[in-house]
Amino acid sequence: MSMEFDEVVPVEAAAPRPVDVIEAPMGDVVLKVEDLTVRFPSDEGPVKAVQNLSYEARLGRTLAIVGESGSGKSVSTMTVLGLHNPARTFISGSVILDGEEIVGASQATMRRLRSAKVAMVFQDPQSSLHPFYKVGGQIAEAYLAHHRVSKAVANKRAVEMLDLVGIPNPDRRAKQFPHEFSGGMRQRAMIALGLVNDPLLLIADEPTTALDVTVQAQILDLIKDLQKKFGSAVILITHDLAVVAEVSDDILVMYAGRAVERGLTKDVLARPNHPYTWGLLESLPSASENLDSLKAIKGAPPSLVHLPSGCSFHPRCAYQDLVGDACLSQLPELRSVAPGRLIRCHLPDPERTLNPDAVLNDHSETSHQEISS
Repeated sequence: MSMEFDEVVPVEAAAPRPVDVIEAPMGDVVLKVEDLTVRFPSDEGPVKAVQNLSYEARLGRTLAIVGESGSGKSVSTMTVLGLHNPARTFISGSVILDGEEIVGASQATMRRLRSAKVAMVFQDPQSSLHPFYKVGGQIAEAYLAHHRVSKAVANKRAVEMLDLVGIPNPDRRAKQFPHEFSGGMRQRAMIALGLVNDPLLLIADEPTTALDVTVQAQILDLIKDLQKKFGSAVILITHDLAVVAEVSDDILVMYAGRAVERGLTKDVLARPNHPYTWGLLESLPSASENLDSLKAIKGAPPSLVHLPSGCSFHPRCAYQDLVGDACLSQLPELRSVAPGRLIRCHLPDPERTLNPDAVLNDHSETSHQEISS
């Protein structure tokens, strides 16, 4: 049996997106999140999953949201799709998708927006695709939900989408069940399902998890190629900085439910201005250093029920002694340190503190290339 990456059909053979969508101005804001807070009740107290988060997603650009598990990456984007149970979730702030407010929107409104304007590729396609229904039928159902067409037209559209994402023999594959697909093919089918209605925004939650390296590269290339064709905005949720360096234009680093650094990906990876971002980069293996072990960030992420006082990162920060009691008692504001560059840190001169000349020169020359490889 041939390997799945030998079976892939080139994406370039696919039909282009409709002209009215392709000609949408590049860079327009399609999603604006402002001061978003999400909390869940628990026996120990409210779980502060996301706190005062703000960011934008623009057409034609990829925003990577990174951080350790439990930092609030997935929770924040699930709010965009209205997937939280309103009876068990406290949500405040504003989430505007293509001019419409999501926070407080009715289920009827969210059903109209999901897939048509925003779609999500979940982390595990095996559990996201229904095991009892054929793959083509599931894609066709999503198309029928937003278009008044016959089942025959919807099934044809499903086959076209499977062909678009590079699945060979799409007519035959559309009639198969998810368990008959390999892991990489299921992820491609999930991308086809997400894009079947040409949404303005695609959210990809760890799209390469549990895939081997070769298939990971194919999925990332597929997302980049489809974004060029569709002109859509992409939000990529990941903890893998190699993926971030490969595909994203902008980056948002989250820790304990808050944004701690934001800026252009190339700038943040080359010159991190927050100790947490620097720690994430330092923990990567380097081809230029002979190390017996990785430089891990000490400690563990805090409980989202009982957050530390002051800066949530201070128990793990190697630089808190340079600031004094402020780190322990005062929550730092998200402040600008350069055009388009924001950090949440008390360090008065993070550029000089975190990027000494010798380290900066070495890191700037190697980080982006090594992370990408």
